[in-house]
Amino acid sequence: MEDATPSRTALRVARLRAVHQFSPQAGLFRDRYAITILGDGAPAAEELDQEDEHSRRMRLFVAARARLAEDWLAASVRRGIRQLVVLGAGLDTFSLRNPHADLAVFEVDHPATQAWKRRLIADAGLAEPLGTKFVPVNFERQLLSEELSSAGFKPTEAGFFMWLGVLPYLTREAIFSTLSYIAGIPGSEVVFDYSEPADNRDAAGQAALAFHAGRVASVGEPWISFFDPGALAKSLNDLGFDDIEDLESGAIAARFARAANAGRSNSGGHILRARRSV
Repeated sequence: MEDATPSRTALRVARLRAVHQFSPQAGLFRDRYAITILGDGAPAAEELDQEDEHSRRMRLFVAARARLAEDWLAASVRRGIRQLVVLGAGLDTFSLRNPHADLAVFEVDHPATQAWKRRLIADAGLAEPLGTKFVPVNFERQLLSEELSSAGFKPTEAGFFMWLGVLPYLTREAIFSTLSYIAGIPGSEVVFDYSEPADNRDAAGQAALAFHAGRVASVGEPWISFFDPGALAKSLNDLGFDDIEDLESGAIAARFARAANAGRSNSGGHILRARRSV
């Protein structure tokens, strides 16, 4: 992504969330601002009729990962977490929908993407949510710890970190630097999604990888990092995470089978929750 250009993939994900609100599976993840935030660029319901199988599966994955992340966040709030960091927030609307009155939200993203989002919020006639701090950070060039502390994040208190749709675009160095920072705060939890390499995938997964990787590469935002589940779990344990839940695509589909029949084979996408106990 160019330094002065908003993320094109962030727009695509936002459009998937918006289209999902028209779908028969909308109950999987309801987002009353998904359409509003896109303004004149919002999709119409008719776009559902144009979905191919790759697009349908990606839409359902995007909806499921958001639902899981927000369910896990609600559980952490019940345990006493009062700080949420949304890493690579894009056009995510959780801060506008935040049901937790005493939860401080820190939205972290590339400066250009974040400035674009704030313009869209204003253009939609919405007020920036109270209790939310916007923290512009280039993950490859700035220290997350320093920027968050400057914005008011309390590093001596546990936080919940929501990191969706970002890891494939980052270097391993940047990824593990961020994970190490999170693991250094006892009681903190992180949720992220990741992709397995082609060699790990079944035929459907290899086809999906070729399709989606080609699509994001064509707009200058290629996927560069992939992970083997076993090796990733070991790395997380080595960092200090001792409570890990990793759901592959088939398990995600099975969990939400009544809301979305997306097939139960493992196509290579995962959603992972990791917590560092106190």
